[in-house]
Amino acid sequence: MGFWIFMLLMDLIIPLTMIGFGRYLMKNNPKEPNALFGYRTAMSLKNKDTWAFANKYCGKIWYVCGWILLPVTVIFLLLVIGKSIHVVGTAGGIICGVQLVPFIGSVFPTELALKKIFDKNGERR
Repeated sequence: MGFWIFMLLMDLIIPLTMIGFGRYLMKNNPKEPNALFGYRTAMSLKNKDTWAFANKYCGKIWYVCGWILLPVTVIFLLLVIGKSIHVVGTAGGIICGVQLVPFIGSVFPTELALKKIFDKNGERR
């Protein structure tokens, strides 16, 4: 049971991170493009407008996906409660891998939205 609790806590890190940082980026995104925090790609760093848009857009994706992943994670881990360490570890690893898809994959819709709203120089269309 101890390993199952550990795995639950570890698998909740990504959804909780997405919810926390997603909410932060939607509400209080960093005002200036910087090298430490925020959605940083070549397009988002063009100017303050692209920076604000990209952070808010990616923040929304993370926030929504985090809230979806949170109960899904708990439900799937409940299916293996009481199973062997091998089964719980395998399930936890698969869940973590699935969670990484929207976590990292949020770059693609954000970049598409940036290209739709802004030209190559970062000016609104």
